Amino acid sequence: MLHVVHHADYMAPRPERGTFKFDKYYLVMEALRQSGFALTEHSPEPSPREWLEAVHCPDYVEQVFTASVPREKERRIGFPVTPHIASRVRHTNGGTWLAAMLAKEHGYAANSAAGSHHALHDTGAGYCVFNDLAVTANRLLATGEASRVLIVDLDVHQGDGTASLLAGRDDVFTLSLHAEKNFPVRKARSTLDIGLPDGIEDDDYLAELDRHLPSVMQQFAPDFVLYQAGVDPHGDDKLGRLALSDKGLIQRDRYVLEQARTRGLPVASALGGGYGADQGEVAARHARSMLAMAFPEAGAGDLIDATSIFTGV
Repeated sequence: MLHVVHHADYMAPRPERGTFKFDKYYLVMEALRQSGFALTEHSPEPSPREWLEAVHCPDYVEQVFTASVPREKERRIGFPVTPHIASRVRHTNGGTWLAAMLAKEHGYAANSAAGSHHALHDTGAGYCVFNDLAVTANRLLATGEASRVLIVDLDVHQGDGTASLLAGRDDVFTLSLHAEKNFPVRKARSTLDIGLPDGIEDDDYLAELDRHLPSVMQQFAPDFVLYQAGVDPHGDDKLGRLALSDKGLIQRDRYVLEQARTRGLPVASALGGGYGADQGEVAARHARSMLAMAFPEAGAGDLIDATSIFTGV
C-alpha cells in the first residue's frame, strides 16, 4: 500500500508571471490513481505559522501569508506569491509533516509535492517558498518524534537552503548528491556534499550512493529519514545535467528505502524537482518513484508500464 499525501491546493492557479508549471502535481496523482497499485490518499492541514517561524524569519513568513513578498524576493523564487500560492505552500509544508507521521506508522509515506530545498531563512529561491524539509526535521526533533534526522537529498540541484537552515546542528545530518556544475552557483555546506560530474549514468551514480549512504547511516545513526526524491537527475530532464535512466531512478529510490528498512528507519519522501516540456512524462517519473518505494517487489518494467500511458500528456 502506498500512503500518499495530497491536497487540492497543490495544484495552484498559475501566476501571471514566472515559468514554473504546476501541471505535474495533478498528473502525478492521476498516474498513481490509474496505475493499478493500491494507494490511500491523505489530506494535510496547513502548516501553522509557528512551525514555519521556527525555521524562517517571521517577517518573511508574514510576507508570504499576506501575499506581500517584495518583487526582488519573488524574482528569486521564480513566480509571484499570490494568496493561492500562500495557501499552497502552507499545505505542502503540512503535507511533508503528515507524510512523516504516516511513515512512522507504515514505514514509508510520500508527499506528492514539496521538497523545497532552496528556500532560505528570509527568502525563497529556485521555485521554493518555505523549506518543508527543514520545517519537518525541526518539528520532529522539537516534539520528540525523532532524536536524529537524516535528510537524503538526491535532487539534481544541491539542497542549499536545507543545508543553510540546519547548519551546525548535531541532531540533523544533511546529505546531498547533486550535479556540481548545476544551480545554485554558490553552494551551501551540507554535512556531506557529493558533487557529481555532468553526464554521470546509472552505474556510476549508484556506486557513489553506495559509497556514502550506508556509512552515513552507520556513523550518524538516525532514527528518521527525510528523502528529497527529485527526478531531475534523469537524462531527459530540462534542468538536469546528469544522465540517469528510468530504471536507474527506480534503483536509486529502492536503494535508499532498502538501506533505511534494514535499519528499521521510517522514510518520508517529498516530490522534489522534475522538469520538461512533457509534463505527463515528468509526472510518470515522480509516480514511479513513489511506487518503487511502496512496492519493492514490483519489477521496474511493470512500474514503467503502469505509468507509461501518461507519457505525451
